[in-house]
Amino acid sequence: MKKYLEATEIIDYNNKEVHTLAMSLSADCKTDAQIAKKCYEYVRDNINHSGDYKDNITTYKASDVLKYKTGWCYAKSHLLAGLLRANGIPTGFTYQRLSCSEYKRDIYCLHGLNSIYLKEFGWYRVDARGNKEDVDAQFNPPFEQLAFELGENEFDLSEVLSEPLDVVVLALKKYKSYGEMIENFPDVV
Repeated sequence: MKKYLEATEIIDYNNKEVHTLAMSLSADCKTDAQIAKKCYEYVRDNINHSGDYKDNITTYKASDVLKYKTGWCYAKSHLLAGLLRANGIPTGFTYQRLSCSEYKRDIYCLHGLNSIYLKEFGWYRVDARGNKEDVDAQFNPPFEQLAFELGENEFDLSEVLSEPLDVVVLALKKYKSYGEMIENFPDVV
């Protein structure tokens, strides 16, 4: 589990603001599930999803997501991982390959999720992208309630990764605006 607790360049929970927020969110909690829920709901509800808000900034590091209060689903998962890892809760990354037709017709892209290791339940997937009309992701272990149900030609990448996929990080670093991102979403075959 050690690799799911590490601070990295991207999951930079050693950043003062990220660490301070992580400690304040967990202050009154007694279990890892309570901490995870508070951190999850903070990211889901207080950080804009760049696609929903058409934010013209692309963040990738946890500290930048917190600083600018925006991120694509992948970046939001980086902040959530940072908050949870700072609290000693193993957190990894999983992905879905979904239709991204809400942004551009007839394309597929990756969608970033977190897998959290909860002592009571084991690995549990959550989706902190942010709710909106027709999207109602919740934290209710052991039941998953992700933002999207899989449709035709969509699938889960089932491995729990300790680091975000390289293709995701490269896209977030290279494409800085809303327009650039929707033309270059990360994907796998």
